[in-house]
Amino acid sequence: MKRKEYRKCLRSVGLILIAVRMLTVFALPIRATTEAVDSVPLTLDCPSAILMEASTGEVLFEQNPDAVCPPASITKIMTLLLVMEAIERNTLRLDDMVTASAHASSMGGSQIYLKEGECMSVEDMIKSVVISSANDAALALAEHLCGSEETFVAKMNEKARELGMKNTHFENTNGLDDTVENHLTTARDVALMSRALIAHPLILKYSSIWMDTIRDGTFGLTNTNRLIRFYPGATGLKTGSTSKARFCISATAQRDGMSLICVIMGADTRDIRNEAAKKLLDWGFANYEMYVAPIRDVGTVPVRAGTEAECGVEYTPFSRVVPKGTASTVEEVYDLPEYIIAPIVKGQRIGGISYRIGDRTLGQVELVSQKDIERVGFGGLFMRLLRCFVGKY
Repeated sequence: MKRKEYRKCLRSVGLILIAVRMLTVFALPIRATTEAVDSVPLTLDCPSAILMEASTGEVLFEQNPDAVCPPASITKIMTLLLVMEAIERNTLRLDDMVTASAHASSMGGSQIYLKEGECMSVEDMIKSVVISSANDAALALAEHLCGSEETFVAKMNEKARELGMKNTHFENTNGLDDTVENHLTTARDVALMSRALIAHPLILKYSSIWMDTIRDGTFGLTNTNRLIRFYPGATGLKTGSTSKARFCISATAQRDGMSLICVIMGADTRDIRNEAAKKLLDWGFANYEMYVAPIRDVGTVPVRAGTEAECGVEYTPFSRVVPKGTASTVEEVYDLPEYIIAPIVKGQRIGGISYRIGDRTLGQVELVSQKDIERVGFGGLFMRLLRCFVGKY
């Protein structure tokens, strides 16, 4: 190659390298921005918060979730949970009448101004607690169910232990904290009892109401949870505020088949609390979605030495929170034996299904037998051999 052509070739190569370098440099800010958005930790203007997916209980975000603090009226989530359970057991009906005691009518703070001896239906009492956070109605319901506030509070603490609320202790039914000393909980524990409460669909009928009335339309109720009106998909659940607790909320919302529970504790103002809740819910819906595994007919597995030749297989449904945009990439990996040996007990594990995204396993479910299958006896084996022998001739 001549020297002139060689230099020309070098210049061309140099120009190409410069162009590639420039493209790389210009591409870097886009890639860096994407990585920065994904890697920047979410921070909220509150001391404590948590975001939980309701159906699975999976925690998607937490910020000092186990910090112990007063809950104010978020306390009523537990009060309402015990009421919902009583309705489910049919020991309490929505049209039952509740009579307000002197103690209930003496409650301060948020209230519907019950008078001693006033009667009101359970449903109107529930609406008053859920929508307007009525302290007097919460206590009236508790006394109606258990006879006294002390007995009801004992049941609240018992239920808290049952739900795994490790850092919670209740001293009353409504969260008024002027005189209590150890009425405390955490964001994580509030999420746990909120999840238990919304497992009763009836509560969402009331917590999603913006405005309503009681006393034959003469007394108006407006929801203390402004997200019900201003946040798309909001379904509930309960607000709270006192000078000790500052401003708290357990906010629930549902979009595209995913239900989120957002708990904000100890915010300085109502607006800061609401903005923190909206920010956390937005973050959850923007970054996650639900994968719900399709229910498939797995078929049967051959049975050896059994009174039946094959056994049907079943499994429990599987769902999991996954990063946004990845639900369609989940793979199902089946593990089934070629055969099983009798005897077989109904519900016995036969195999399993693993759900995976790439190399990551999201979870597994067991494949179990649909029925009992006994081991074949000597007589049965003899008859099978005889049928085989006769069949050849």
